[in-house]
Amino acid sequence: MENSSTFIGIDVSKARLDIAVRPTGMKQTFSNDKAGINALVEWLSGLKPTLIVLEATGNLERAVARALVSAEFALTIVNPRQVRDFARAMGQLAKTDSIDADVLAHFAQLVRPPIRALADPASCELKDLIARRRQLSAMIVAESNRLDRASKTVAQRITAHIRWLEKELQRADHDLDHSIRQSPIWQANHDLLQSAPGIGPVTSRTLLAELPELGQLNSRQISALVGLAPFNRDSGSLKGKRCIWGGRAPVRAALYMAALVATRRNPVIKKFYDRLRAAGKKPKLALVACMRKLLTILNSMIKHKSCWSENFSHQTS
Repeated sequence: MENSSTFIGIDVSKARLDIAVRPTGMKQTFSNDKAGINALVEWLSGLKPTLIVLEATGNLERAVARALVSAEFALTIVNPRQVRDFARAMGQLAKTDSIDADVLAHFAQLVRPPIRALADPASCELKDLIARRRQLSAMIVAESNRLDRASKTVAQRITAHIRWLEKELQRADHDLDHSIRQSPIWQANHDLLQSAPGIGPVTSRTLLAELPELGQLNSRQISALVGLAPFNRDSGSLKGKRCIWGGRAPVRAALYMAALVATRRNPVIKKFYDRLRAAGKKPKLALVACMRKLLTILNSMIKHKSCWSENFSHQTS
């Protein structure tokens, strides 16, 4: 019955797990380590929760999430922005670990977010490797920018650091390729994606790691998931410009670079870009449209397990 349903919110920090229970209002705290997680699982077994909600917290939630799923609890990990928007809508502006746990429990009770399967360890590792590669690339750019303004002595140290970072970047690429080769499905999709003009290994790896839904959704859904689907901003008689919002920034960044190349080397995307520019679209808007078109083509390629073909520009549903 609805009245017997129990909803759990867990605020995860490095040291502890703050728990809130709805509708009883019960609160509890456990340490965020193996002993604390085991105690949490045992405690929750007596409550028989209907749904448990955690926020994505930069991998701090992985251990407790896996333990809860292994114990066969209904669990979902939600976007922190969605929860903060919910809290503001409910008039909850204060923010502490205990309050955050209660907000998560309240969110679970009212919103009932769908339960999603956790990523397997291999997928988590691939995503971590991609994130590390981005960090190394950003550090190389930052050090290179400092080099021009540095004194001779400091410039020597910066140059040595850049060389070290470049070697680490090569190791990261090697580890990524090794991980992909361990999975026949990943390797097949990696090859399919790179058959499209404009898609190189960096973009392909990013899509495999950051967008596992590729090939499983329709064109509108995959565009919205990445943050490339334009949304209306109209109210009453006011008509605003359509704009993109939210989504997965790492995927958008990779697609941006891929689309830049594709406007020159991919016949379908080049023709599409030229047509938009001739129609008066600004370069940035035309490029975003090309990113969206390229994404939907890649989505169709993975869905149909087919290499690049210009025919996919007409089969992107």
